[in-house]
Amino acid sequence: MPMTTEFCSALDTGRARSNNEDSVAIDEGTSLAVLADGMGGYNAGEVASQMATSFIVRELGRWLQEAGAQAGDADVRRAMDICVDNANRAIFNAANANPQYAGMGTTLVVAVFRESRVIVGHVGDSRAYRMRAGRLQQITRDHSLLQEQIDAGLITPEQAAFSANKNLVTRAVGVEDTVLLEMHPHDVMPGDLYLLCSDGLSDMLDDGAIGRLLAACGESLDEGCRTLIDAANAAGGRDNISVILVRVSGGSGASGRSWWPFRR
Repeated sequence: MPMTTEFCSALDTGRARSNNEDSVAIDEGTSLAVLADGMGGYNAGEVASQMATSFIVRELGRWLQEAGAQAGDADVRRAMDICVDNANRAIFNAANANPQYAGMGTTLVVAVFRESRVIVGHVGDSRAYRMRAGRLQQITRDHSLLQEQIDAGLITPEQAAFSANKNLVTRAVGVEDTVLLEMHPHDVMPGDLYLLCSDGLSDMLDDGAIGRLLAACGESLDEGCRTLIDAANAAGGRDNISVILVRVSGGSGASGRSWWPFRR
């Protein structure tokens, strides 16, 4: 039996912002999910994130539909790279053509699920996680000043939680005429649960808290999205919060529930 994917998404302005600069888009027909967290003055961040998600889900979704199962991973990665590059140029050109959009940009995380693997691409500090057998693992690495400081041994991850340098990203879509998309393939197993999120979630909740909330929410993806957003707001809600949950089921001999409850 082939593996299948189930998607759910949710957005929230949080408790400190009046508008939402996050954006999400899903194409269930091609098992494609895109999430972006915009930045820039006025409503420019909102414009950048919506341009990124709508462009990528439309163009990459169309390519995936036309290419079908015969496309290899290298083909998908190239298509993903081209679509993100084109979205980057569109946002960059719009920012330069409209003074009210000057300096706008967006982080990005995009995932394409295939039969036994997922290809994840990201720019900035929006993240992707995988929950397998009750254990949560971050499968992207932030493009941020804070992460560079951790990698250089200047601060510890514990100190990073209280750093004033949060939200200073070293890569973003639309701020320059080119952008480097980091991409990695990951094996997919029946019962896996994948989370894409903006830093409005990951800044409010550490990985341990996110894992516990997902494990406790049962099998409803809608409940999982709502639980995460409620918890981020309860912790302060200092930014917009966006989440996408993707559950993988089916496959030969799959129980479809390896992520809940905890397996030790």
